[in-house]
Amino acid sequence: MGNERIVIALGGNAIQSGSATAEAQQQALNHTAEQLIKIIKQGYQVAITHGNGPQVGNILLQQIQSHSEQTPAMPLDTCGAMSQGMIGYWLENAINDQLHVAGLDKRVASIITRVEVNPDDEAFNNPTKPIGPFYSEREAKEQMEKNGVTFKEDAGRGWRRVVPSPQPVKILEHEVIKSLVDNGTVVISTGGGGIPVYRKDNKIFGVEAVIDKDFASEKLGELIQADTLVILTEVEHVYVNYQAANQTTLEQVTTEELRKYAAEGQFAAGSMLPKVEAAIAFVESNPGRKCIITSLNKAMEAVKEKAGTVIKNQ
Repeated sequence: MGNERIVIALGGNAIQSGSATAEAQQQALNHTAEQLIKIIKQGYQVAITHGNGPQVGNILLQQIQSHSEQTPAMPLDTCGAMSQGMIGYWLENAINDQLHVAGLDKRVASIITRVEVNPDDEAFNNPTKPIGPFYSEREAKEQMEKNGVTFKEDAGRGWRRVVPSPQPVKILEHEVIKSLVDNGTVVISTGGGGIPVYRKDNKIFGVEAVIDKDFASEKLGELIQADTLVILTEVEHVYVNYQAANQTTLEQVTTEELRKYAAEGQFAAGSMLPKVEAAIAFVESNPGRKCIITSLNKAMEAVKEKAGTVIKNQ
């Protein structure tokens, strides 16, 4: 157990539940840290990733509202970096407090993380990831004409800006993260899927895009040689025929079975499907690896395979 390495991907509900005030989000992270410390106390090597959707959306809105010649709005990749620093700071404090309560002498570090993407990724030709506030059709078209950005109508609720969601190719800080985990540090990284960047002429450039958190967490797990990927979300299990009369709970499942269910359209594209796809990729990346999908409050039980959906091929 002491050498077992776990990447824990926190869902949005681990950071923000209800109010978006700084105090409320820190309280949510205090509860999250109380759950995470149960795993850390068992001696596992832990790397933590997290979402940033509401937070980066709020930062983007603040940038838009305060934009002027004196205070120009920052681009999306920079807003992503801001959210990583903010959430990492809050989570570091919360975990440090829990380590003190538990009497554990461990270090916590938050790493601003860049994730390389392919500039030729097909996602750049089809922006799909909604960010920021809702606008009227007139306001959206004005912004599209003025700023060259893309807006789409969102299920009758208004128009929202959409950006590409390319696949992660490489996590630039993975060697630093692995070194810290090797030395027993609890590492917080890859926030919001990481800051998307690409290379050109041996230089690194940020790009206006959002990388899926679950795919980036899977990539991190591969690169730091993790044994287990734990994806925490709002539900305790993965389900087939979700919320139907014949709903079935998946407890132990293989990647082959999951792939079959995905092909049947069992998993929603905007919620469970990327988690399932990330789980399949991680488990199949190396023999003996497993992925667990469950809720935050069941995380410790799930690590021991007593809760959640456990995906493995052995």
